[in-house]
Amino acid sequence: MTERRQTLFDRAIAHADQALRTVFGEPVGSGRGNPASPLTESDLSSTEKAKSISLMRVNHAGEVCAQALYQGQALTARKNETREQMTQAALEENDHLTWCRQRIEELGGHTSLLNPLWYTGSLAIGAASGLMGDKWSLGFLAETEHQVVKHLEGHLQRLPEGDGKSHAILETMKTDEAQHQASALHAGGGDLPDPVKKLMTLASRVMTTTASRV
Repeated sequence: MTERRQTLFDRAIAHADQALRTVFGEPVGSGRGNPASPLTESDLSSTEKAKSISLMRVNHAGEVCAQALYQGQALTARKNETREQMTQAALEENDHLTWCRQRIEELGGHTSLLNPLWYTGSLAIGAASGLMGDKWSLGFLAETEHQVVKHLEGHLQRLPEGDGKSHAILETMKTDEAQHQASALHAGGGDLPDPVKKLMTLASRVMTTTASRV
């Protein structure tokens, strides 16, 4: 039997399901185990816990944004190869989303209350970049991942030294993000203009500052 080719409407329904899972439910990941699972929980002070919760909440919100970007780009990508690349990367980002949420709950915190807002805005940006063509969509992906790696490096330095579980999660995330950046460039991603990069950095700062508190 010939497999029915998915239409734009089919993909929209699938992305709507992914959106609900990303913001409110349990997203489908790649099946990898949580890198923090083998580690023993440290005896953190209340101040250290609050610090870790704040940082991990920002990382979780960042992964919500990443999911929306990938899904928006996949929805408007022109080539099947680009769409498949976005879909695979989204599965790995779902791993990050789950790991961050689990860690926040272990520490007794909550995820950002503004996640629906982060998702909606990032979905629109992802779809718009996809409409500009796969070269710029991949370039946008590569620059996003470049900025995320720098952001994770900063968080690894700011996390309480004794919070080994959060460190393990962020180290794995950093490796994945660097691979996503390299893959996007290898697939033909273009180098974005400096004003666009600066605008992306500004938007990221607004999100991280807000998500750390709300």
